[in-house]
Amino acid sequence: MWNKVLATLLFAGVIATSGSVASADEDEASGAAVAKYMPTAKITLQQGLTAAESHGRPISAKYEVDEGHFQLSVYTSEGGKFSEVLVDHNTGQLGKSEAITGGDDLADAKKQMEACAKAKKPLKSAVDAAEQASAGYRAVSVSPKLSKGHAVAVVTLLKGAQVKTVSEPLE
Repeated sequence: MWNKVLATLLFAGVIATSGSVASADEDEASGAAVAKYMPTAKITLQQGLTAAESHGRPISAKYEVDEGHFQLSVYTSEGGKFSEVLVDHNTGQLGKSEAITGGDDLADAKKQMEACAKAKKPLKSAVDAAEQASAGYRAVSVSPKLSKGHAVAVVTLLKGAQVKTVSEPLE
């Protein structure tokens, strides 16, 4: 009897969550997944930003796990157009580059570019400053934003499984 009730509840739970496949993807892209793979990354976030410069001005970067693949994604802007450039986390070589043409990615890129337009320092400098102020931590993402009209870089840092986020001025 209880087995039947448990099976029914589990089945109902599967049905309730099956419409939300994105939740599994969100879990995979979480800090825990990135923390698991970060020890395999041989290049720094800063090196990834530098590598992506050949595709335009870097406007954000992050290590992520996407569809089971660990990668370094850098958004760039050039001539009013945006791209996502994948940088090999072992070699620093540029991989696939795709135009960002719509959806949340385009909205995010436009906001990031707005903040970068006010910046007087490159994102790489903000990442360097955040790491220097946080001994033992390694940057896993950087994204610019406007805070009270001023450009700041939001830098996420990782030390083992510990995650912290700091803001660094870009002006």
